[in-house]
Amino acid sequence: MDPLRVITFNMHKGMSPLNRRVRLEGIARALDTQAPDLVFLQEVQGKNQRRALYHADWSSVPQHHFLARRLNLRAAYGLNAAYEHGHHGNAVLTRFPIESWCNLDISVNAYESRGVLHCQLRPAGWPTPVVALCAHLNLLGHDRRKQYHTLANYIRHNIPPELPLILAGDFNDWRGQASHCLQDEAGLTEVHLALFGSHARSFPARMPMLTLDRIYVRGLRPVCASVLGDMPWPHLSDHLPLTASLLPILV
Repeated sequence: MDPLRVITFNMHKGMSPLNRRVRLEGIARALDTQAPDLVFLQEVQGKNQRRALYHADWSSVPQHHFLARRLNLRAAYGLNAAYEHGHHGNAVLTRFPIESWCNLDISVNAYESRGVLHCQLRPAGWPTPVVALCAHLNLLGHDRRKQYHTLANYIRHNIPPELPLILAGDFNDWRGQASHCLQDEAGLTEVHLALFGSHARSFPARMPMLTLDRIYVRGLRPVCASVLGDMPWPHLSDHLPLTASLLPILV
């Protein structure tokens, strides 16, 4: 079995860090150089009529479709926030068949619409399917703590323990509180924490200091992991992507 090459990336709705330029084409080229098997994307713009009016290079198709076509991957999209001129959410891109998917609403207030996109994939040559959960959590700590427990409870009751699981995304967790809860309540291990003893710094992209983005696993062994901080990544979003290569733990 070949390792799964995984990337998680808050793509900032396809805009540059200061929202001045469209970066979707650059994101496609940069992702293509990584040859990922599985991509977890947050802040994916499904539609934005205002930006389409002001940017001649705005995509005429939803961003997850644009990237999937460019990378020759399959796509699933979970709409989290809808508004008069458009909507955005999370997306999973993968080279493997997507057997099923659903979107879990984990919003805890009226001001931040958050979700977790749940996909079940079938990697070639693997003995079992793999569950991929793509998450984007709230900005405020007390809201996030509710969401950690919601996630752990959802995993315990809806995902069979024998299935390998990846939970990745933007956790907005600069205090490092999510890992303790998800380890204790759902048996998840954070990849960068396990390999290097600390979470990966991914924000802001041009001078990363905060550890907002994460890759959690269960039933999988991390082979390697890194932060993609070289060019052109600091100019493509306000977050840097995290990567990991994962193998199943065979019992």
